Amino acid sequence: MVQRRAVLAGLCAAGLAPAQSWADAGDPAYLSAAMRPDGTAVLCGLNRLGARLFARPLPARGHAAAAHPTRPEAVAFARRPGTFALVVNCLDGTTKTRLALPRGHHFYGHGAFSGDGDLLFTTENAIETARGMIGVWDTRRGYRRVGAFSSGGIGPHDIQCLPDGQTLAVANGGIETHPETGRLKLNIPTMRPNLSYVAPDGGILEQVTLDAAYRKNSLRHLAIAGDGAVAFALQWQGDPGTHPPLLGFHRQGGRVRLAAAAPDTVRRLSGYVGSLAVSDVENAVAITSPRGGVVQIFGLADGGFRRQAALPDVCGVAGGPGGFLVTNGLGQTVQNPTAARAHVVEHAVQWDNHLVALRGRRAA
Repeated sequence: MVQRRAVLAGLCAAGLAPAQSWADAGDPAYLSAAMRPDGTAVLCGLNRLGARLFARPLPARGHAAAAHPTRPEAVAFARRPGTFALVVNCLDGTTKTRLALPRGHHFYGHGAFSGDGDLLFTTENAIETARGMIGVWDTRRGYRRVGAFSSGGIGPHDIQCLPDGQTLAVANGGIETHPETGRLKLNIPTMRPNLSYVAPDGGILEQVTLDAAYRKNSLRHLAIAGDGAVAFALQWQGDPGTHPPLLGFHRQGGRVRLAAAAPDTVRRLSGYVGSLAVSDVENAVAITSPRGGVVQIFGLADGGFRRQAALPDVCGVAGGPGGFLVTNGLGQTVQNPTAARAHVVEHAVQWDNHLVALRGRRAA
């Protein structure tokens, strides 16, 4: 051990030390924010079976995280609307830096790295104009903010980088909010959500919207297949007695497809999908509804309903080597939740909204 430390010290002095990787942090497959029974917030790393590998402190409850593609660090975002986003060293739990938002902006809880990890993109609201923005941060210069551009709509929530490592998919939910009114929705009668494809310099490459009948279906979350197909989750803001489809599919240059399911199946979602994930291995999409207490699986190719399972307060979901893994507010991680013998791990936490698969693990 002494000899190894001496060698490493020599390498560090020479600037030749091997770069730290996710393997040095226990090789986690997933990340999720959580709240402990004492009210403290943490960012947890989980293995492929849902067992906890580490828990790193956060200043308040989180929403989602963005994992750097190679370095063992993650950006943990506040529950939206929020102003903190911390770059957490997942090896020791230290905060490397805090993203410095411009005055008058707040985060929407999500971010995405470019394929090479050099840039981070964050969804934001310019509060006084209600203009959706994408912040750009240079990770090579300590996450310095180097620009911002329009998201292409109002209320950008989720953002994902396509497999080309550059094109950004942005879910513009269409809902105007203001920090002074919390989560009050200010423009439901005129909302117009869209899915925007954006170049890393801010150029709008393509935009798609739903038919007029679904104008109040807020486009919220995204999942990307290995071939670049986009699945998106919706949250209905219209008549509660109406139950429109809450899952859609799109590919650049193509037309929007909505998932096919029986009315009773759609009704189980209670108008709300909290998260979704793609499994390239299963050629499937999983959606979750904490309001409906249900997980549903659809075919990725045909958009057809396959199966479902009841699970209280379920929200986080990700695809991984062993199939879909989900989390809920009761502290459970459940692998293959729709299987006859699902694998359940109990944790003394309340899991927050999203379960993030580390890049390269989703379809392994």
